Amino acid sequence: MKFLINAAIACLFSLSGFAQEDISTQYASTITTEELEEHLTILASDALEGRETGERGQKMAAAYLEHYFRENGLEPIVNTPSGNSFLQSFELIRLRPGKTWIKIGDQMHENFIDFVYIGKSDFTRPEKTQLLFVGAGNAEDYNAVNAEGKNVLIYSGGDQLLRNKKTDQALKMGAKNVFLMQGGEEDHFNRTVSMYKRFNSADKLSLMPKEDEMDRGYFLISMSMGEEILNTSEKQILNAIDKAKNGKYTALLKIGSGEVTFFASQHVEKVRTENVMGFIEGTDKKNECIVLTAHYDHIGVDGEEVNNGADDDGSGTVAIMEIAQAFSMAKKDGHGPRRSILFLAVTGEEKGLLGSEYYVNHPAVPIEKTITNLNIDMIGRIDSRHREDPEYVYLIGSDKLSKELHELSEKANATYTNLSLDYKYNADNDPNRYYYRSDHYNFAKHNIPIIFYFNGTHEDYHRPTDTVEKIEFELLKKRTKLIFHTTWEIANRANRIAVDVTPEELEVEETK
Repeated sequence: MKFLINAAIACLFSLSGFAQEDISTQYASTITTEELEEHLTILASDALEGRETGERGQKMAAAYLEHYFRENGLEPIVNTPSGNSFLQSFELIRLRPGKTWIKIGDQMHENFIDFVYIGKSDFTRPEKTQLLFVGAGNAEDYNAVNAEGKNVLIYSGGDQLLRNKKTDQALKMGAKNVFLMQGGEEDHFNRTVSMYKRFNSADKLSLMPKEDEMDRGYFLISMSMGEEILNTSEKQILNAIDKAKNGKYTALLKIGSGEVTFFASQHVEKVRTENVMGFIEGTDKKNECIVLTAHYDHIGVDGEEVNNGADDDGSGTVAIMEIAQAFSMAKKDGHGPRRSILFLAVTGEEKGLLGSEYYVNHPAVPIEKTITNLNIDMIGRIDSRHREDPEYVYLIGSDKLSKELHELSEKANATYTNLSLDYKYNADNDPNRYYYRSDHYNFAKHNIPIIFYFNGTHEDYHRPTDTVEKIEFELLKKRTKLIFHTTWEIANRANRIAVDVTPEELEVEETK
């Protein structure tokens, strides 16, 4: 008899464990192709005008998401003077270049042809001045060259991050205006100019600068223009820099300075936009939070053609809507997540990851309590590599900061969805650098483990042909279920996801 009782108890525990383990499938089943298609048909319709950041269509999409979160019982979490809101509203600035030129002697040089002006400064009148050469613009160079109150010319290779650092250093040392002379081949400089011309002609938006950055800007000029200003040769310039590296800073003084007249103007417009977020509070581990992100903005209208953005990123947006609904239903039934979950539909991704950058700088949940970010950007299509094997999804970043997150993700897929997880774009040497190009990266920079879900690019990327009828809704549902089950496991496990990479290691990685 005792044996039978023990066996019955063991059986009950077994059944209970199975039911608890399998309860997630009950709520995963609420993610349907019909609802995904219904929401995407609205968000990617012509009526929403391509959802361009700050424009009417984007605000219509925000209103739709706000209504959906409210109707499905999610909580507003954004503190405003009138109470909590689903909308995190903030201002961007749009910069349009005005008349900008550099004159050397009698020769006039034009912006986006002979040089590029980059930044937020605005001049009230032309300035005629001497440009003082300060070598590579390192902190040590200013020991030999006094930049206080002067306009400086700096030799600078590298990317925009390095140029920004050299500009900041010059302004810190008291320089008025900064000219950066790009080394290397003239063809490389011309490509840089063309890139900035395209970028700035597309109604560039940026976050409102901090007060101490309001006047930061610089002129990027070629080596040949630098030679013209300084009336010397590239060889002599590089020789002086080499000597300065070896402590002979007086070599910089021998290069001296050269006279220019310059002027730069910009038209500045403020643009208001919104992140949309809904919150589900956890139970016993509610102070730890998982953030799911997808960007709901797109690139707007070209002439009379609407860029609907059904895949980019309408697909990710409707995925987080369905996942939010599933978790909300679970909570109503008494199966709420142990950890809190924030569903964050971000704006401004197409303008430079601006919405997610604003969020991490003004988080609704403290960053230190944010344990994971799962980011969804394009999961509704099949790329050319997988036409014969469409049951796949690209995963990027799952092992960058946490081996544990990667293993959990693999297990969730093996248990529930059995998709082919493709890590092609996760390689450190991937030339596409997708790890740095979607909203998860703003979380990763804060040492928060992330996974980026992606279907790869296709011929309709950023074109009016990215439309709803081309979405593979069964595949979209399956990928969405994978993300749901991964979130469920992270939310309900005993321990928070372990982070393997230290902030110091992360900082080194960012500078590579």
